[in-house]
Amino acid sequence: MSTPHRFPLLAAGLFGASGVGLGAFGAHALRPALIELGTRDRWETAVFYQLVHTLALFGAAVWLRTNPGTKALIWAVRYWTIGIVLFSGGLYVMALNPEAPVVIRAAVPPLGGTAFIFGWLFVAAAALAKPAAVDEQK
Repeated sequence: MSTPHRFPLLAAGLFGASGVGLGAFGAHALRPALIELGTRDRWETAVFYQLVHTLALFGAAVWLRTNPGTKALIWAVRYWTIGIVLFSGGLYVMALNPEAPVVIRAAVPPLGGTAFIFGWLFVAAAALAKPAAVDEQK
């Protein structure tokens, strides 16, 4: 039997733990440096989007546990994971290094944001998809 809920559940656990840790790190240890660089808002935005999409991954894991044939939702999970890595990851790098290479500043976060949008569009597609037969889910 396929277990499509395991990856989003694992990702939610890891991204959730690291999101809370990075949020605390930015609010305490890095706060003076982020304020001096003028990039505290970037850090907070990165943490916010990471944690919001972590909750979405957790919700997808719960859904996929009982509805494993929801292929569009599996694609949403993939895109959200890519989005967290690229969007939030890019913002973390930019917050620590405002002079980061132009490819990071100009391409990485927008690609991550686009991945987030595609993930949500796949959620909409999952809502419109014909439900898989009970036999197909096993």
